[in-house]
Amino acid sequence: MGGRAKNVLITGASGGIGRAMAAAFAEKGYGVAMVCHSHPERARDLAEKTGAAVFSCDVSREEEVERLFAAAEEAFGCIDVLVNNAGISWRGLFTDMSLAEWERVFAVNTRGVFLCTRRALPPMIRRKRGCIINVSSMWGQQGASCEAAYSASKAAVIGLTQALAQEEGPSGIRVNCICPGVIDTPMNGSLSPADITALAQDTPLGRIGTPEEVAHAALFLAENEFVTGQALGINGGCLRRCGRGNRGQREKLWVPCLFSCNFPALMV
Repeated sequence: MGGRAKNVLITGASGGIGRAMAAAFAEKGYGVAMVCHSHPERARDLAEKTGAAVFSCDVSREEEVERLFAAAEEAFGCIDVLVNNAGISWRGLFTDMSLAEWERVFAVNTRGVFLCTRRALPPMIRRKRGCIINVSSMWGQQGASCEAAYSASKAAVIGLTQALAQEEGPSGIRVNCICPGVIDTPMNGSLSPADITALAQDTPLGRIGTPEEVAHAALFLAENEFVTGQALGINGGCLRRCGRGNRGQREKLWVPCLFSCNFPALMV
C-alpha cells in the first residue's frame, strides 16, 4: 500500500460477508475496526486472531455513530476506508407491512449509510483522500417480490453512491458500492439442499457465491484508485427477476436475501 498502514471501518462485521471482509483487509495489512450491533462474539473471535478492534453500534442512531467514530479515530488515528455493510430485511407481502417495519428497514439500510458516511467524510475531505464502499444488493438493481422495503432501501444506496462519487471526486474521495447476489452465509443456513440446487441452476456460473468473493471485491474497490461511482455486481451473472414469492405463492418464499436477512429484525 505504500507509506503508513491504512485503516478500514466495517459495519455489520459479525455477519458472514462482514467477517470475510474484516479477514481479507487484515490479511492485506489494514488496521480493522469491526462494528456490530448483534452477535459481537462472532466478531471478537476473529479480532483475537487478526488484531482487529471490535466496536458496538446501532448505525441508525446518530449519537451512537458519533461515539463509534470518535472511539475508532482515537484507536486508529484516522479511517481511510469505510465499508457500510450493516443491513436488515423484512420478508412478506408489501400490503402486510406496517409503517414501523418499513421505516426500520430504511433506518438501518439507508439512514445508517447516510449517518456513517456523513461522519466519515469530513476528515477524508481534509486529507484529500478516502474511500467509501457501500454494500447494496442485486435486489437494489432489479427489485424482488416480497422484498419491497429491502429492494427500495438498497436502490437508494446505489443512488447515494453515484451522487457522492460525483460530489466528492474533486476532493480525492472515491465512492462505490457492491451488489451481491445470493451468497453462502450462515443466515441462509435454513435453505434446503433442493433450494441451493435451484438457486445454483438460476445462476449462469452454476453455484451461489461465497463471502470471500464479496470481500475480494471490497479490497479491489479499496485499492484501485481510478474506480468510482460504480455498482459492482457479485452475482455469478444472475439477472433473473425473483424473490421470496408473490401474492399467488405466499408459501414459496425461498430465495434468500444475499448477505444477511431471513428475519425481520436482524442487524449484522
